[in-house]
Amino acid sequence: MTKDYYMRFPGGKAKALTFSYDDGMEQDVRLRAIFDNNGLKATFNLNSGLFSPEGTTWPQGHIFRRMTERQILDTFGDGHHEIGLHGMTHPHLEQLPPVRVTYEIMEDRRRLEDLFKTFVRGGAYPYGTLSSMVTDCLRACGIAYFRTTESSYTFDVPEDWIRLSPTCHHGDAALPQLCDRFLHETVEHRPYMLYIWGHSYEFERDGSWELMEALAKRLGGHEEIYYATNIELYDYVTAFHALRISCSGQLMENPSAMDVWYAVEGNIGCIRSGERIWIQ
Repeated sequence: MTKDYYMRFPGGKAKALTFSYDDGMEQDVRLRAIFDNNGLKATFNLNSGLFSPEGTTWPQGHIFRRMTERQILDTFGDGHHEIGLHGMTHPHLEQLPPVRVTYEIMEDRRRLEDLFKTFVRGGAYPYGTLSSMVTDCLRACGIAYFRTTESSYTFDVPEDWIRLSPTCHHGDAALPQLCDRFLHETVEHRPYMLYIWGHSYEFERDGSWELMEALAKRLGGHEEIYYATNIELYDYVTAFHALRISCSGQLMENPSAMDVWYAVEGNIGCIRSGERIWIQ
């Protein structure tokens, strides 16, 4: 009899949580502190061609305050959270010819990689708009994933990462009930992944910082949840799907560079990087 395998996240956890925030606004500083205080991880998608000039001062009450390059580095330079792409100048990518789409993505990637001294492999669609031409350009640029703004309202692990749908926006009326389900439902087979996105300036604009603080406190600190950035989830899921499993399901090999966890017949197991195992 063949065996059915279900992915589990690092440590054998059946649930994962990630966040994604766009545009590089000054409010990201406070948002990052909220994430850090609650043990959460996020991806911040930046427009490297729209950083404010150094020394910029904003009039009182101005909400859309893009950070300077120095502020960006001070906020995210430690590498704890992921830096993602958002188009160098935040254009409607599907309205551009392919050569301009490629330039917007590659130049944004080059600038951010040079600034942060790291790989930048994913991001989010400016305005949430896309087309098949845009996705083709992203793949040609070596992009691993790109997030849309279309809510899935599910906990499904993505299949098409280049058209990555989040669960929902942080202000969606459905989120409290989704959080209840995510925290309290028992995972029997497929793992759960909760993906929340937004813009940090929305908390100031809407007077809803308390909402985010309460959400972070509610979702943080659970031993059964894997807290990860977008790219960490992409890489882990990719490693799981790279497992080699025999026809009977008893022989398993992990050719990837990371350890992978799985559930089979109610048991949790881990196959180490480069390991081959036989399951009775």
